[in-house]
Amino acid sequence: MTEERSRTDVSSDETIRRYFDMVYHLALAQTRSVTNAEDVTQEVFLRFIQKYDIFKSDEHIKAWLIRVTVNCSKSIFMGAWNRKTVPLTEEISFDTPEKSEVYFAVQNLPSKYRAAIHLFYYEDMSIKEIADCLGLKQSTVKSHLFRGRELLRNKLKGGYDFV
Repeated sequence: MTEERSRTDVSSDETIRRYFDMVYHLALAQTRSVTNAEDVTQEVFLRFIQKYDIFKSDEHIKAWLIRVTVNCSKSIFMGAWNRKTVPLTEEISFDTPEKSEVYFAVQNLPSKYRAAIHLFYYEDMSIKEIADCLGLKQSTVKSHLFRGRELLRNKLKGGYDFV
């Protein structure tokens, strides 16, 4: 069987199970809020189910899900509701303090760097895949990764030798 499947080979339920974690974690990285990430994830998969007939391959589905997740995450911050509310602080537990510090440092990056860092390191996507999904040039993605790493290096400097 080839890497690319036709949409008739995979049901929408299987696709949702396969990509749920990716969409949720990307939404969490973008919105910095568990409740907003849940809302974005729900919206993304609702739109996916409505448009399920247009997809031709797994790669098409994955790219579409990433793009819609980023767009839905951005739209959360543009609404009037978000401008008039104060976010609750949410604690996420980590098994080691280092993971916690790195996670919160990534969360404090500007959105464009945070998206590139998340997709590259947490979703194991190539620069080309990230560029395609975000509608950017590969050189722009490389620049976002470089600048994001520099910002992280400066924030985490002193505590770790590998930074």
